[in-house]
Amino acid sequence: MLIAITGANGKLGRLIIHQLLKKVPASQVVACVRDPQSMQEYKEIGVDVRYCDYDQPDSLDQALVGASHLLLISSSHQDDHTRFQQHSRVIEAANKSNVGHFMYTSFAFLEKSSLSLTHLHLATERAILSTGIPHTFFRNALYTDFVAALDLQTAITKGFLRVSPGDWMFNSVSRLDLALGIAAVLSEPDRHQHKSYELTSTHPWTFPELTSALSELTGKPISLQEDPAMQHWIFGFLGKIQTSTISNDLEQLIGHPTASLKESIRPFISTATLP
Repeated sequence: MLIAITGANGKLGRLIIHQLLKKVPASQVVACVRDPQSMQEYKEIGVDVRYCDYDQPDSLDQALVGASHLLLISSSHQDDHTRFQQHSRVIEAANKSNVGHFMYTSFAFLEKSSLSLTHLHLATERAILSTGIPHTFFRNALYTDFVAALDLQTAITKGFLRVSPGDWMFNSVSRLDLALGIAAVLSEPDRHQHKSYELTSTHPWTFPELTSALSELTGKPISLQEDPAMQHWIFGFLGKIQTSTISNDLEQLIGHPTASLKESIRPFISTATLP
């Protein structure tokens, strides 16, 4: 078994490889990256680090030589048309290289969203399906990282968190939990062929629960203020995707509940404000 992972030097990619190396020998892992030097520490422990650029088809062909399983971590390009072209090149290379199992990081509950982002992921899934290669789709919920856009430090300083009114509820997950779940599949990939997993938190959370978690972490009372006049891109984005529905897929893959809200937001709070 030889597992190729594209985008391996990104935040999620590194976490996946770190967890995967606890389960399989380094010799079975291929890290496909644009800058091989950025993965030198993995090369030194036996990971096969290969040059791979979504915009250079020849590099994709070379990166996938001998790979029996491929994880395509979706492109981070800002333009969705460009992203789909990049994904299509990887799919074509996988076909040419006779990859036996194609895995892809998609987006949770695609059919219930109305963003071009979700259309991109649906189109990529369909393109993968059209190859006939056995597949596994990791439909990842929002990273809990999105709370950084809410300016939690200001909320801690002022004692209140301003949000747009609404019945907000979130199924967000930490990158670490996603990495644990994806690595579990990569270590035993044949058990997960022809499956799609909706990877969400075990329990959805609300803004009142967020302020409560902030208060617990900092030891300071923090209230919630709903402001109808508030204009912020994050709420327009959140309103167009499915953020409340949950699944137990991730919990089953990792063998325990996903991280609590309090632990998930801790990295986004300055250590200077923690007791």
